[in-house]
Amino acid sequence: MKHLLSFFFVLFIFLSHSQEHKNLNDYQPTEEYENVHVLKIAEDDLQSTYIIWVKDSVPEHYHASHTENIVVIQGKARMTLNGEEIIVKKGDFINIPEGTKHAVLEVLSHKPLKVLSTQTPMFDGKDRIFTKPD
Repeated sequence: MKHLLSFFFVLFIFLSHSQEHKNLNDYQPTEEYENVHVLKIAEDDLQSTYIIWVKDSVPEHYHASHTENIVVIQGKARMTLNGEEIIVKKGDFINIPEGTKHAVLEVLSHKPLKVLSTQTPMFDGKDRIFTKPD
């Protein structure tokens, strides 16, 4: 129930501050990309919302001061959340509290994984901490 309430809160913020109405399926990458493409679609002092496409994987990382809520729009992937492996697919909601290690281990679908990602509060990219150096 807590996760469902978080989802509706994020959706409310997204819709109440949006000056644009667009179907999430209409968003497409704005350029060619090798593995990950990020498109910011909304932002204010309380949140940053992105559409993210992943072709292969995303290394394990965590956010020191942000909660991330993800809705899978397309695709299927194997992920970890604090070491627990899960399979995510279209329609799934994932709540990732601050400090939670997470990764996309492998995209399992032919199409890239496409997600709606909302970071709260506003995300400037500085607190994405990778757990393993390159």
